[in-house]
Amino acid sequence: MRVLLLVAAIVVPIFAAHAQTAKIGVLTFETMPDLYKEAFRKSLRDQGFTDGKNVSIDWRTADGKVDRADQIAADFVKAKVTVIVASLTPGVSAAIKATKTIPIVMAPVADPVATGFVTNLSRPGGNVTGITNVVIDVGGKLLGLLREVKPGITRVAYLLDSRTVSAKPLLDEANAAGAKAGMRILPVWLDGRKDIAAAMKTARQEHAQAIMLQPILATKELADLARDARLLSITTGIASRSFPQAGGLLGYGSDPVEHYQRAGVYVAKILRGANPGDLPVEQATTFELIINVKTAKAIGLTVPKDMLVRANEVIE
Repeated sequence: MRVLLLVAAIVVPIFAAHAQTAKIGVLTFETMPDLYKEAFRKSLRDQGFTDGKNVSIDWRTADGKVDRADQIAADFVKAKVTVIVASLTPGVSAAIKATKTIPIVMAPVADPVATGFVTNLSRPGGNVTGITNVVIDVGGKLLGLLREVKPGITRVAYLLDSRTVSAKPLLDEANAAGAKAGMRILPVWLDGRKDIAAAMKTARQEHAQAIMLQPILATKELADLARDARLLSITTGIASRSFPQAGGLLGYGSDPVEHYQRAGVYVAKILRGANPGDLPVEQATTFELIINVKTAKAIGLTVPKDMLVRANEVIE
């Protein structure tokens, strides 16, 4: 009994002191909407950690720039943050390059095994854990949705960011799915968001009937260009909701708000002493289909009624 009481007396003050001084660095590759920030804060509060009281949160965005992400990650290491929360492949990649010791929570990222971020999902190892937002066979699901809207599709351009390590695994998966479905995947490589107009020109020259977008490229500019070219457009991941809301035709993916809620749970566990390498990476289980009917009409399409019924959100 004396031993147990002694251990408790030692552990509690260490935890309390750690919680009071814990610094959380949040690196978002793109600007984080306030809705996501509040989801993260609330999740932490529910776990007993309040921003400005027993933890402090330093929010930083790379504004889509890889060099900026690298600098932010380096700044977090110099500031000796307790945990780094990083979003999207370039953000997580920057954090991993910056430190092998500070815990990193992915919130979220594409396939972390294929990109080499973790050893496996059940026991990631190292200092990285978190959430992956890519469903198995996402390429097949996206192609299936495109063909459901327009059954005759055979040629799909896939716009990919050459800077990201997730691009090749995504393309390989799409190629495999396309081969099964009798659809040709036409890769179009971009260096970030440079030459977006040129990329769309290439897609048209390749006689693409639709475009799939790596989430990091799914911007309003691309939504507008695809609509003007009368091309179907679809994305997944963290842009699955924002892209159709910005004028894209389709989005299919998990809820970004849920990602940041779960990230808060991971951070709380780590602050309480959990080893990130022992925390299994979570896979999204709930997926949403978002359809922009206004865009469909603009490109001369009628979305099937049963598809509209299945949609989680229909934008008109």
